[in-house]
Amino acid sequence: MAITKSAKRAFKKSLKRREKNLRHKTEIKKILKKEKDLIFEKKFEEAKSLLPKVYKTLDKAVKARAMKKGRADRIKSRVSKSISKSQKPTNREQHRA
Repeated sequence: MAITKSAKRAFKKSLKRREKNLRHKTEIKKILKKEKDLIFEKKFEEAKSLLPKVYKTLDKAVKARAMKKGRADRIKSRVSKSISKSQKPTNREQHRA
């Protein structure tokens, strides 16, 4: 445990920061799981409509310094890529048509 007065203040501050960061990260995990489930269930219109909320949540986390910008950009790219990729018909489906 912290001994000096400044160390005690720093410890309190780190606890508050940790709580804030965890709040952002759990929100991100929740919304990404929802997005992934929609893609898996092939509900692409709903997944596309949820995309702006995903972007907004990630951008807020970056602004609050809970996540780095590069990581957020990478996640955004992967989510949008997975939506567009899963919408395209496979080779097998194309040949049947």
